[in-house]
Amino acid sequence: MNTTTTPRTIHWPLAIGLGAFAMIRPLFSIVGLTDVFGQPGTVLTLTTVITAVWVLAVGLSRVHRPVATLVAAGIVYAVLAVIVSAILSPILSGELKGPLATPFGIIPLLITNALWGLVAGGLALLLQRARGVGRAPAHPVAPGRHTGSAAGDQR
Repeated sequence: MNTTTTPRTIHWPLAIGLGAFAMIRPLFSIVGLTDVFGQPGTVLTLTTVITAVWVLAVGLSRVHRPVATLVAAGIVYAVLAVIVSAILSPILSGELKGPLATPFGIIPLLITNALWGLVAGGLALLLQRARGVGRAPAHPVAPGRHTGSAAGDQR
């Protein structure tokens, strides 16, 4: 009998990959595409696309902890955004800008992106449940036992 279980932890490779994928949003801003395509529309479109990719990537998989994995993806994105901002802002503008220039903004940034992951994770969980992923049988039956009760079944 196989008694090994699948670990039910955050899927870190997926969380890191999805957090890195979300970096397309600041990348659009860095290269000027956000201004070319229009400020509010581009940001909202990119956020929607990123969220859809997150939800589909996790919701169509068998990730055991979809909500926690996408909360982690949101936090990974926030940390990467802080790092990239710290590296590129002095190069591009000659001075440090962004979260490290105003450190009190780091915690709200982490919270906001964790909440983004929480919402996306909830949607991914709903998608998984709609697909029947992660559900155990309602009444597991031992091998060789019948599932119904017959009139003559006495215990």
